[in-house]
Amino acid sequence: MKYLRNLFILAAAILGLTASGVQAQGFSGGRTIERQIFKRIIKLPYYGVFDNIAFQVQGDTVTLMGKVTQPTTRRSAERVVEKIAGVENVVNNIEVLPLSSFDDSIRLQTLRTLQNGGSLYRYFLSANSPVKIIVDRGNVTLEGFIDNRGDYNLANILVRSVPGVFSVTNNLIIEKELVR
Repeated sequence: MKYLRNLFILAAAILGLTASGVQAQGFSGGRTIERQIFKRIIKLPYYGVFDNIAFQVQGDTVTLMGKVTQPTTRRSAERVVEKIAGVENVVNNIEVLPLSSFDDSIRLQTLRTLQNGGSLYRYFLSANSPVKIIVDRGNVTLEGFIDNRGDYNLANILVRSVPGVFSVTNNLIIEKELVR
């Protein structure tokens, strides 16, 4: 899914506009809501490396999308977004992944493989990892940001080597290619 990719591109655009001092008409209203949504979602207590939440703002309506491992994360995301000033409606399209010990073992093996895979460990040091691992019925999707093409290729190779993985979709965004 490309939802997280859009979320991070949006966050980068917001930060870029703020850093350059650009004051577009309506920036303080719409962009502030998006920034608040982003900050509140990444601070959810059970939002982790195996969850992916994205959002879209249209007027006073926020649509939440993505996949999470716990139903409480889905409900918490909706609740924190509803409390933001200027948000009147929240459409919660977040999918809760099915309970599966098979998927859980793939999640953990994939995380361990990436953490032990050369230089990739640095992406998993912080509480909010820039790389998200979504496992749905044995199919792995990587979302988020990495630094370079070598890390992108290494992540792809390593995840494909995890036993039990049926397919790999690599939606990682290379930050250096974004700058060009």
